[in-house]
Amino acid sequence: MSVDERTSIYRLLKDGNGFVTATQVTAAGIPRRCLTAMSRSGLICKVERGIYALPEVWEDDLFFTQYRFSRGIFSHETALSLHSLTDRTPVKYTMTFPAGYNTVNARRKGIIAKCATADTYALGVTEVPSPNGNPLRAYDIERTLCDIVKTRHQADIQVINQAMKAYASSRDKDMAKLIDYARRLRVTPKVLHYMEVLL
Repeated sequence: MSVDERTSIYRLLKDGNGFVTATQVTAAGIPRRCLTAMSRSGLICKVERGIYALPEVWEDDLFFTQYRFSRGIFSHETALSLHSLTDRTPVKYTMTFPAGYNTVNARRKGIIAKCATADTYALGVTEVPSPNGNPLRAYDIERTLCDIVKTRHQADIQVINQAMKAYASSRDKDMAKLIDYARRLRVTPKVLHYMEVLL
């Protein structure tokens, strides 16, 4: 493997937020054996078939999961954890996908897959850092609070109470946004009940 080939792969990794695929390497005119050589020497890690990452990125499971399922947005209990509104670490990640998306592979990877309609899928999407500092797409706090009170989600009541209390006492709360989201997601009575009790 030449220095130029290695440099080109590092450039692809940089452009891909620390990830690169074998297909991208081939398209760039670099032999795939270079990926194997870099993996064996510990310069990169083989994440799964055809996907490689820098060692520090591979250790960030949330970031890798987002890369693997790029249409998914971290939501529900996973988003609560990312926003520090719960002290429970989710056993499984929850992601929301657009309606019609095939979630079979995500479920096979242990992800709790939710679906949202076209008019609510992008509602409240924001960027939050992973514990390792990498950017993640997750729903904002107000959207997450609306999601966890939905009857069909069946969230733990203690988790809901803790999150609602933390939000109610936060200086950064945006009640207008919360009520707007609650209306659009059809959970206004439940959200208002919690806020009336806590505020």
